[in-house]
Amino acid sequence: MSQGFLSKLGDAELEATLSEGLDRVETLLEQSVHSDDEFIANAAKHLVAAGGKRFRPLLTLLAACLGDINGDGVAESAVVVELTHLATLYHDDVMDEAARRRGTASANARWDNTVAILTGDFLFARASKLLAGLGPEAVLIQAETFERLVTGQIHETVGPVDGEDPVEHHMQVLADKTGSLIATSAQFGAMFGGASEQEIAQVTSYGEKVGVAFQLADDIVDITSEGSVSGKTPGTDLREGILTLPGLLAVQSNDPEDARLIELLSRPLPDDADHAEALKLLRAHPALAAAKAEARKWADEAWQDVSTLDNAEVKRALQSLCDFVVERSA
Repeated sequence: MSQGFLSKLGDAELEATLSEGLDRVETLLEQSVHSDDEFIANAAKHLVAAGGKRFRPLLTLLAACLGDINGDGVAESAVVVELTHLATLYHDDVMDEAARRRGTASANARWDNTVAILTGDFLFARASKLLAGLGPEAVLIQAETFERLVTGQIHETVGPVDGEDPVEHHMQVLADKTGSLIATSAQFGAMFGGASEQEIAQVTSYGEKVGVAFQLADDIVDITSEGSVSGKTPGTDLREGILTLPGLLAVQSNDPEDARLIELLSRPLPDDADHAEALKLLRAHPALAAAKAEARKWADEAWQDVSTLDNAEVKRALQSLCDFVVERSA
């Protein structure tokens, strides 16, 4: 995703600067997952080698351009957020019993759940080692972010309490599980790049909102894509009985014609025919358009957060990123 965005940036100088920064981050990321133990090294680099969007490091570097992208701690903090993200993927795949991730076998499928969980823990440890060199403020920010990540996962696992709106519950989970780390990505970049306190606050707020838009768009692509655009088999969440925003909105429909779709969405769909039928009905349902509009709303609010930044090139790039994020689901 990062390279796709850079190719559409329309600013050759900024594109080159960010590309060089991403190359440095990738090198440091590979070094950070290295272990002298061959088994641990193979497990730890499994998802790094599979690629990924590198959305969080990109945002760290872009926010750092408000000051100095080569500032002390910029590349290291970008690796911290990516390692944290990768670690959560190892754990998520265990909880979701996922068989594939980023077009390859998930760690739990290649090895087993225990190895996947411990490898995630190993990556958290490596992130912490890097973080220790970035100072106590960064450690505190990461701790608070990690608390939100875990809180979001717990709330997603437990589900809404009696009387709680499932859609509101879901949106808070997205803010905690995805938005919080993307907000920290922008915050770290601005901090270590030497931006002003006002600029740091603006891009942090921006990061959380664009992060929610990013996850909403990913969930929509999971429903609409015919191929492996999302890096997973399309409709994976649906098959497991996990409802993202389009499904949650469809379930709230009062239209009698939606009875079959609502019945299908009420349970896991291991049967291929049921799964295909649910996908077809959901793709044609107004709930899908409503979910796309929600993603656009969050992206527009993020756009506004950075609208008063003095650095015109970075402001334009951050606003373009808002559009790029949601246009993937169009």
